[in-house]
Amino acid sequence: MLAPLLGAGQASRLSDLLLIPESTLRPRSSTISRIEIAQALNMLLFEKLLKAIPQGNEYVQDAVGAGNKIRFDHGALRTVLGPSTGMLPAGETAFTRILLPLGYYLNGVYPLLRISMTGRAYTHRDDPEEIAQFFLSELHPGQFSAAFQATVDRVLSTSQDPLDPHSVRLLQQLAVETALPLADALTLLSVLVRCFDRQHELLSVAEYRILLAESAEMAWISTEGNAFNHATDRVADVAQVAAAQRALGRSIKDKIEVSANGRVRQTALRASMVSRPMRDDNGKLVEMQVPGSFYEFISRERYLEANSQTSKLDLSFDSGNAQGIFKMTATAENAEYAAQASPAVKPTTARDE
Repeated sequence: MLAPLLGAGQASRLSDLLLIPESTLRPRSSTISRIEIAQALNMLLFEKLLKAIPQGNEYVQDAVGAGNKIRFDHGALRTVLGPSTGMLPAGETAFTRILLPLGYYLNGVYPLLRISMTGRAYTHRDDPEEIAQFFLSELHPGQFSAAFQATVDRVLSTSQDPLDPHSVRLLQQLAVETALPLADALTLLSVLVRCFDRQHELLSVAEYRILLAESAEMAWISTEGNAFNHATDRVADVAQVAAAQRALGRSIKDKIEVSANGRVRQTALRASMVSRPMRDDNGKLVEMQVPGSFYEFISRERYLEANSQTSKLDLSFDSGNAQGIFKMTATAENAEYAAQASPAVKPTTARDE
């Protein structure tokens, strides 16, 4: 599936980077199961993110050079539960219509109150511990000022829906039959990858300033859309990895986030700054430096499940951890820029700190 979409060489290189779950390594067939499609999509999205994150790509190349493979734990993306999202369904619905047919189920809801968002974890039914999860978050614009809400509506109202009617029918077929013919699986995959991108038109510098003054998260969505906010490598010891990356001079989060139950630990490299076009007051395109995506590390411990008395990997997330990790796209430069643009309003990032 990867070779026709990436080319044989790149497909082979990507397969060498990632630890591929044994559950997806099936004999060649004219039909492709949902778990194979899910794994292929995860790999394509991981590859797409690495192109956008120089430090993350350097880490991956170092790991592979040392004989290791990346254990893709989860990808995170952001949506907006707003009244005006154009042709794109509002909030997480834009992606649950994809994830549920692929075999994912809702495995946890995480209120992110400090940043006016709700996070939800989606886990794969066929191999929960090895197929990468999705951490899908929704921003609630109704909890911000009227000017902010009007700007969100104006920006997102131009959104287009990358899912065409044929792809919708293929997802419906996949939901019922749990498999697709190879040709259909390839057609669907090429469309699904495009769903993880910005779907709305370019915004103006003035609109960006309004959003950034109240929510670094919404400002990020305004330039990056539904792209992966971050991808995560599951490692044995987050602290050890963080120390090694810091010694190499890479910009990594100072603090390791620890879940309330103590079993999940996370940290991350700082978001890469990227250049994005916006319109100035005269409608002319200008390039602005804004935070892009980032690369994360997570350690998960096993525990004894009370009812079944079986050992399970803790696949949960933690609201505190998530809000700490989300600050990777809320840089000091952003806070300063927002303060200059709208001195009467404190940025969300300053409040969270």
